[in-house]
Amino acid sequence: MLDGTERRILVVGSGGAGKSYVAGRLAAATGLPLIHLDQHYWKPGWEPLAPEAWQHMVATLCARGEWIMDGNYSATLRQRLLAADAVVFLDVPRWRCVARVLGRIVRHWGRTRPELPPGCPERFDAAFLLWVWGYPQRSRPKLLTELSAAPSSVKKIVLRSNREVRGLISRAGELWERPPV
Repeated sequence: MLDGTERRILVVGSGGAGKSYVAGRLAAATGLPLIHLDQHYWKPGWEPLAPEAWQHMVATLCARGEWIMDGNYSATLRQRLLAADAVVFLDVPRWRCVARVLGRIVRHWGRTRPELPPGCPERFDAAFLLWVWGYPQRSRPKLLTELSAAPSSVKKIVLRSNREVRGLISRAGELWERPPV
């Protein structure tokens, strides 16, 4: 059990790892506000925020008192880790991530997923699929370096299987209980 002070939980991992799913389930179990970074980064038509505006947006989101936040965005990872009390790293095999991305393309084709802002319909993006496939070699080592450099006060949870994810979600209410008012 965590000590009860954790109120800012960051969920990270490859595209297709299940970040939005896990963050949503943790938010439902704990009552903490949910922040999908994709909703704040993308503008209609899949236009990204300018880098300065994105830095400001992340600072504003991190300053909130409580949250569960999901998303990658390596340029702001250190900033989010410094604000977080706990981080959940979904260290999922790449084949599973690619399969999940392809599945959500089929399921949501032409429609906007709930974790995305209006005007960003699901589409096939070969560059994104290549990024997911290359995640273990390119992005994972950088993430592991950032996690090891995070303050020791940040609780680090690494989940590698669906079973471990289900276990965390089933215990989330007791792990991150809200203190009595």
